[in-house]
Order: sequence, then C-alpha cells, then structure tokens
Amino acid sequence: MKVGLYGGSFNPIHNGHIALAEAFLRQAELDEVWFMVSPQNPLKANARLLDDKIRFKMVQKVLKHKRNLIACDYEFHLPKPSYTWDTLQRLSNDFPQHQFTLLIGSDNWTAFDRWYHHEDILQNYKIVIYPRLGDEIDKNELPDSVSLLNAEFINISSTEIRERIANGKSIDHLVPAEIAVEVTNAYSHQS
Repeated sequence: MKVGLYGGSFNPIHNGHIALAEAFLRQAELDEVWFMVSPQNPLKANARLLDDKIRFKMVQKVLKHKRNLIACDYEFHLPKPSYTWDTLQRLSNDFPQHQFTLLIGSDNWTAFDRWYHHEDILQNYKIVIYPRLGDEIDKNELPDSVSLLNAEFINISSTEIRERIANGKSIDHLVPAEIAVEVTNAYSHQS
C-alpha cells in the first residue's frame, strides 16, 4: 500500500489541512494519507498547544467519514524528541508492506538540509512539497525523489483560528462543522 505521511501539530485541524491531504492523496497516487499528529515536545513547551489526546481526538472525529484519510498517533509512542528519520525507520519496520511518502511544506524544504539524516530520507523515501507563500521552490532543481504538489494556496492557519477564538470571532468557515464548537470551547478555556 502507498501511504502518505502528513505530520503536524493540528492545533487545531482545519479545512485547509483536509483540502491539502485530499490533493496529496490524488496527485501522489496514494492509497491512504495518515495524519501523523505530533506530540508536545517537552523541550518546547507551548501553552497554546492543546493536549496531545485532545488534538488527536479532534483529528479522528474529522476524518471518521473521510475516505482514505487516517488519524495516526504513532509518534505518541516513540521516544522524544521524535525525528522524522526515526519515525520513517520505525514505520518501515512495523509496516514493511507499505511504501511511505512524506508531505512537507516548502518552509521545511528550505531547511531540509538541517534535518536529522536528511540524505537518508532523500535516498529512501519520496517527498512531496506543498507550496507556501514566500517560499518559492524551483521544481527543476529538486532531486528525483522530490516533487511539488500542484495545489492552490490555502489561506487558513491554526494560528489564525486560535487568534479568532481569542477575539471572539467565528471560526465556522475555517474548521469542519463537527468540531467547530469543540475547538472554540477548547481554545477559549486555554486563555
């Protein structure tokens, strides 16, 4: 099975995440996309990051009826800090029947040469980059194992959602309907 790995804090998950995952699924010709919910890094405490289990449950709820989009808490069970290389190695060991493709933002690609075992990732896994404003990528300069996602820029961010909640503004058009109240309540109580 061809599996795309879409890692992130999903703090909270929003409509842009879903649209991006669906584009990734189609364009990379994948069987599934796993939303790899990243755990809180104890070295980088962030008061604005909801508890791991709460974020994961929201992702599960949103993806429950989405075909081929899977909520995944795999990294919750790995030693911290969790490096992408280590996650990929463990996944490949635990699921040898799967081929994994990594989805990263263009901001991560511009810093990719500083990633732990970045050369090994490039040699052993496909990478798909989704464009972000301000991070222009020349597809002609990419290694053979790396491609660009052809997707419209999605102007939604988890930061914007948290700020809108803090300012008493609606987020209904930014997050899936089934979690809108839950997200508002969770982040309202966090302030």
